[in-house]
Order: sequence, then structure tokens, then C-alpha cells
Amino acid sequence: MRVSVETSVARHIGDRREQQDRVAVLTHPSHPGALLVALADGMGGHSGGAMAAEQIILAARQNLEAFSPGTEQPTQLLNTLVQDAHSSIRLSRFTSEQDPHSTIVAFMLYRGRAYWVHCGDSRLYHFRDRRIILRTRDHSLVGELQRRGKLTAEEALHHPQRNVLISCLGSDRTPQAEVGSYHSIVAGDYFLLCSDGLWNYFSDEELADTLASLPANDAAQHLLDLARKRAQGNGDNISLAIVRFVAAED
Repeated sequence: MRVSVETSVARHIGDRREQQDRVAVLTHPSHPGALLVALADGMGGHSGGAMAAEQIILAARQNLEAFSPGTEQPTQLLNTLVQDAHSSIRLSRFTSEQDPHSTIVAFMLYRGRAYWVHCGDSRLYHFRDRRIILRTRDHSLVGELQRRGKLTAEEALHHPQRNVLISCLGSDRTPQAEVGSYHSIVAGDYFLLCSDGLWNYFSDEELADTLASLPANDAAQHLLDLARKRAQGNGDNISLAIVRFVAAED
């Protein structure tokens, strides 16, 4: 059975003064089967966060355009993307007199296989039909406390330090990025990339049901609208990207 791909992206400024999230769906100029989705949640005073997120999207575009399947693996591209973006953000500190940082989550599809990298608390979810296959681990203080069994998921949502990250791009420390892959993509697989401005308001089950029930564009709009409603006038920037695999006629 052939499988086709639906993609959709959405952003909202939320109730903040500036949109510091960035998200992009990119295709290779000469290899139609190579797709790269990058999402960044910028952090920093004034326009510093937006600038950091922009550096990530720029690095994603440059690395995909330079990707050579004969000599480079997708995982190498993703690792290089993180390193290049981190270096660019660090350099911008000297020219902008700001302190920019950003999370990153990136997804690459190549020859029917999925690859991803993330650093920070922007997430990638992998669902199959209505089952969750994978959710990336947050590089945050509350995420670490949860992994140690010192905090429940419910307590983490309301913890006063829930926004403190232990790894991101642009900091003094080398990013602790994690790379993963999945080599068996089938119809009924859904990947969701999103910032914490979205996932804070949904359970895994809600996300799975929405993605399984609606086309990519409708699902993105539904999640965006519901997150805004649940934020009750105190919402963060929101960004999301959906990659949905559906059966196609031969």
C-alpha cells in the first residue's frame, strides 16, 4: 500500500507581547523524498528569543539544502543542525547585546523513514491510530524530577519552576540533544511537533484522538483553538506542526 503525507503548521502569539516561536516545513531542492520540519521556542528578553528561533530555522534550511544522501545520514544532518544553530545563537549574543536561547525539535522524513532531534521542552509525539508510540523527554527541571519519581505529571503542570530548562540552544553549556529514528512508517502514523504553549493543555489521549479523527489542517486549527480557550487569557506563544501519513490509492 502506498502512503501519502499531509502536513500542517500553525502558530499563535497567545497572550504575550511578542511571538518568539518559529516553525517551518522544508523540502529538499533536488530530493523530493526528503522532508524536514523544524520548530523552535525562543527565550530571551526583547527580541532575543525570536532571533534565536530564527537562527534555528535558518540552520535547518541551510543544512537540508546541503544534504547529500550519498555521503550523509539524516542523523548526521540533525546533529549538525543543532551544532550550527547553537553556534549561531551564541555568536548573536555579542552582536545583539541580548541573551538569546531556544528549544528545538526537528523531524526528518527520508525514504520512508523518520528521524528526529530535540533539546529543551518542545516535544515530538508519535501516534499510531489512537495509540502513543513515543513522546520525547523534556530537558527541564520538572521533567528530571518526574524521571526521578519525585514529582507526578499533575504536580509538574503547576510547579513554580516548570519553565526552567536544564538544556537548550544558546546557553553556556553544550546542548544535550537527543536523536531518534523510526524505520517502519505506515498509514495511520501521526507525528506532532509542538511548543509547551500547546502541550500544556492536552493529555496524550486527547492529542491522539484529535490527530486520528481529523485531517492535518483541521486538527491543527482545533488544537490551536482549544489551547487558546483553556489558557483563559494567560497563554504562551503556541506553535505546532503535524505530519500525518494516510493510505493513498495505487
